[in-house]
Amino acid sequence: MEFHDWEPVYEHILADFGFDRTADERARDLLADLTEPFDLDRLSGFEGATVAVAGAGPNLAEETGIAAEADRVVAASTAAEVLTDAGVTVDLVVTDLDKNPNSLAAMSHDGTPVAAHAHGDNISAVEEWIPQFSSEALIPTTQAEPSGPVQNFGGFTDGDRAAFLADALGAAELRFLGWAFDDPTVGETKAKKLTWAERLLYWLETRRDERFELLDGRRAELTLPTESR
Repeated sequence: MEFHDWEPVYEHILADFGFDRTADERARDLLADLTEPFDLDRLSGFEGATVAVAGAGPNLAEETGIAAEADRVVAASTAAEVLTDAGVTVDLVVTDLDKNPNSLAAMSHDGTPVAAHAHGDNISAVEEWIPQFSSEALIPTTQAEPSGPVQNFGGFTDGDRAAFLADALGAAELRFLGWAFDDPTVGETKAKKLTWAERLLYWLETRRDERFELLDGRRAELTLPTESR
């Protein structure tokens, strides 16, 4: 994902949520100061692989078999713990540090790569937690323009960023587990973020010329993320 492709989508997200781009950039710059460049070539086995993208929805524990059968597994935030407890190896974790950062920091020291994301609302978490991760296992990411060691693979929530990262790593097929776009237990802002995650996955599948099963029966109501709703 080149930033010039992502930027129009990013601008729509900023406008829809009323987010401050300069705050995202401040968070990115802080993350850049705290991290080192990560060579994605170190992540072996993703090219041409079937990659499971695990969300942290309430249905995750019932669907761990999807991850167990995949070649590689990318987990969003707390999904990493659920899968690990189920005996499934997690190859990559994606997080914006809002949940279980201590557990994810421990996983990084055990050798699990973690894509840690900085945005305008988590500057204090970046400052507190990033130094506690293994620098060798940390992939710094932003939703703003990439800078220094901080990369942008596309995506907005932990879950859809995991899918965009798997795409960037050359996955041949993406399979999804632990996703619940219509989760009734979440608040208004989270529900809105899930709507955006759905639209972004719709965009990703069109870019990949692939059909994601979790979008079956939903596409007729979806718009691409640069289109008005």
